[in-house]
Amino acid sequence: MSPRTRVAIWVTACAVGAFQLVGSYGAASNQPERRPMDVLAVVLVLAGPAALAFRDRWPLAVAAATVALADAYVGIGYAYGPIFVCAVVAIFSAVRAGHRRPTWILAGAGYVGFVIASLVDPRSGHGSTALRLTVVAGWLALLLAVSEVVRIRQEQAASFRRAEREERQRALAEQRLGLAQELHDVLAHNISLINVQASVALHLVDEQPERARPALAHIKKASSEALQELRAALDLLRHGDDAPRAPAPRLSGLDDLVAGVRAGGLDVSLERHGSPTDLPASVELAAYRIVQESLTNVTRHARAGHVTVRVGYDDGVDIEVTDDGIGLAAATVAADGGSTSDGSGPRPGNGITGMRERATAVGGTLEAGPASRGGFRVSAHLPERQS
Repeated sequence: MSPRTRVAIWVTACAVGAFQLVGSYGAASNQPERRPMDVLAVVLVLAGPAALAFRDRWPLAVAAATVALADAYVGIGYAYGPIFVCAVVAIFSAVRAGHRRPTWILAGAGYVGFVIASLVDPRSGHGSTALRLTVVAGWLALLLAVSEVVRIRQEQAASFRRAEREERQRALAEQRLGLAQELHDVLAHNISLINVQASVALHLVDEQPERARPALAHIKKASSEALQELRAALDLLRHGDDAPRAPAPRLSGLDDLVAGVRAGGLDVSLERHGSPTDLPASVELAAYRIVQESLTNVTRHARAGHVTVRVGYDDGVDIEVTDDGIGLAAATVAADGGSTSDGSGPRPGNGITGMRERATAVGGTLEAGPASRGGFRVSAHLPERQS
């Protein structure tokens, strides 16, 4: 517990003690038939508030002590007054601390003790004992009810804060997963293009240096795009939602994407069917990334000479990417494929899995596998509205 909280508890205990002491003298002067205040009365009046100073450490013990002191005070015959305030504070604190059932039992035992104290009270001949017991029972029931309400509200607030914290953590995890997926798609694609263009440039630099220049220009462009995406990702990690956002890629940018792949020597055909509709940005981004990842896999693994990209608009967007490469190998090796730990062959990566996750995230479907006429085929349908 923080020092500030401890100070507040001590201040509360001192305030209750001062109130009880002054109030008890006032009550005694207004009840001449009761036993007047003396040293024992002062000890009983101040002992309860002194115990309150430790209610954060031993709430049940403090509640039992304050109730017993109040019962003893009444049983000796002192004037009825604010002696019960410390018991009220202690019971309320014990219920709030979560000791619900023991506190209720303790309160019941305390009321029984009050009944016995009223019966043995040498000054009980003045006033109606039955009325007094009824009033105390009513106030005790009200105290317990209010304590329960406060406890429930406190638990609900704690549960809400916990759920809010878990939701923030879940959103952060989803943001990191999305960021990792974006980086995988963008960097894998651009680095693959750089690798292909570098191979072309190395092949041509001695024999046909004039043809190496375009390859180097494409390397520069692809590396610049990769660096921009990396900077954007780092800004998002540093500044969160306050980081500046670049416009998300859309299907209208497929021409530039295909042109960049063609520059690497791969023959790519882009076919569009239907009239483009106003799709949500999330759907367009998913569609763009699926095409991008498919082309990346073809470039890196398929050994294809020709790729056809078909985009159709009908209740959303349909995508199909087919190649004439080696087929099944492209299904078992993803965009970041390589050798297994024992060097026995290719290991599966995250390329196709990532495409399927993107399609599922917007309510769509994706199929990937060998094409009927050889090569490999990726087919996806992304609905216009998420279900």
